[in-house]
Amino acid sequence: MEQRYATNPEQIPGLTTQELRDKFLVEDLFVPGEVRTVYTHHDRIVLGGALPGAEPVALPNPDELRAEYFLQRREVGIVNVGSTGTVVADGETYEMPTRSLLYIGSGTQDVTFAGEGAAFYLFSAPAHTSYPTVLTLPGEGNTLELGDQVTSNRRSLEQVVHAKGVQSCQVVMGVTRLHEGSMWNTMPAHTHDRRTECYLYFDLPADARVLHLCGEPTETRHLTVADRQAIISPSWSVHSGVGTANYSFVWAMAGENQDFTDMDAVPPTEIR
Repeated sequence: MEQRYATNPEQIPGLTTQELRDKFLVEDLFVPGEVRTVYTHHDRIVLGGALPGAEPVALPNPDELRAEYFLQRREVGIVNVGSTGTVVADGETYEMPTRSLLYIGSGTQDVTFAGEGAAFYLFSAPAHTSYPTVLTLPGEGNTLELGDQVTSNRRSLEQVVHAKGVQSCQVVMGVTRLHEGSMWNTMPAHTHDRRTECYLYFDLPADARVLHLCGEPTETRHLTVADRQAIISPSWSVHSGVGTANYSFVWAMAGENQDFTDMDAVPPTEIR
């Protein structure tokens, strides 16, 4: 398990491009035959990638968690960003087509991933209450149609794990798809001081990139992001991006509350 310590906005102006990438960009979550995990001290979130290949792979229990098993004191949301695969949780098998989301509550001891071509993205946060495991297929969540073709940000945002959907202790999670010809996500931008948010960009062509904006609204920087790479966005940072092609992303949050609308909007005219 890779560990990344918490940061503060005063660090941003002095960071080089590589230092910025080292702190906020996760480039190598998906490695054939492995489950990779990254622990960020921002709200103690764990990001993971499982790429089973020809053989199933099991969710490990890293020493850094000091737990009897990974989900002893945690919950996890899992999105398949590859072809159809399966997840087995304590003996129960869940078939997951692409874009489906499986929430697994704390107390689940054994989790394995299978399916050649499947690619499972994991977002985990501490949990003090156990909620039932729920599989949500694409289109079964609450879909919001946002943006406009005129402003190049027409997108479909599907809420899955949230206060009025799949119940969790603190995770809020879903998938957004940008329509063809639209490149911008989350613009106008916002921050939310009470939660950390992470993005996983996917369905991005191999030769395309997303320029992801980060940092305080008046002191922004950018990260160049490729397909299946993840961003850690602290509570004080904006999280918005524009691509050289349309794409999708998994958004997930954890922190003090689950209020989806608890955010501080930043008009484009104020971004520096």
